[in-house]
Amino acid sequence: MSSLIPDSHLDLLHRPLYCHLATVSPAGRPQSNPMWVSWDGTHLRFTHTNTRRKYAQLQANPHLSISIVDPDNMTRYLEVRATVAEIVPDPTGAEYDALSQRYGRGPQIPPDAADRVIILAAPYHVTTRG
Repeated sequence: MSSLIPDSHLDLLHRPLYCHLATVSPAGRPQSNPMWVSWDGTHLRFTHTNTRRKYAQLQANPHLSISIVDPDNMTRYLEVRATVAEIVPDPTGAEYDALSQRYGRGPQIPPDAADRVIILAAPYHVTTRG
């Protein structure tokens, strides 16, 4: 399967840029937060805990959307709509540590590592500009 992410905008996923991750609350209201993200060529990858609201929202409704704006050209962006494909326990916090290093914060094992999960999301729609 080829990636839905066009080559012209892959750099936005390869650079350590924050995305805005939007989910839907049980009341049907959108909620968006800045998040670390990585791209493995098939899935968007996030680290989270199984004790927070966003995790519960994704359990109830696995649809999400991210947007990333190019800080070098604010009219250039990538929006990806995706569905949670898998949630993997990460009790050592390894994904958090990898993302911490990716985002220039150095090695870090979070104090909530025991509650950590890796959220893998499969894109189904992409919008780009610029």
